[in-house]
Amino acid sequence: MNGCPFCSIVAGEAPAGVLYRDDRVVAFKDTNPQAPEHFLVVTARHIPSLAEVESGDEELLGHALVVARKVAQELGILERGFRLVANCRRQGGQTVPHLHLHVMGGRQMTWPPG
Repeated sequence: MNGCPFCSIVAGEAPAGVLYRDDRVVAFKDTNPQAPEHFLVVTARHIPSLAEVESGDEELLGHALVVARKVAQELGILERGFRLVANCRRQGGQTVPHLHLHVMGGRQMTWPPG
């Protein structure tokens, strides 16, 4: 999508600390980390948010979760635990309108998050 920063990263047009890439998702370091390890898993296909997923997207969403686990293991946060967040639209805290998962670890997470 035109003007979407995550689409630019997926297309390889914008710099990012890419941790994983395939034809369905890209994982990269968050530029404003909220934990010692904080990365995003972004769908390669532009989907504005979880509110716009449809029947047929189950495989893509499952793949994104598997990639989140794989990268968490590679970064050494799998065993002690991590938080996975999918913000949805403005009141849900979503700042970039492209479906993405935040994966955060390397410290004790608290609840509620704020």
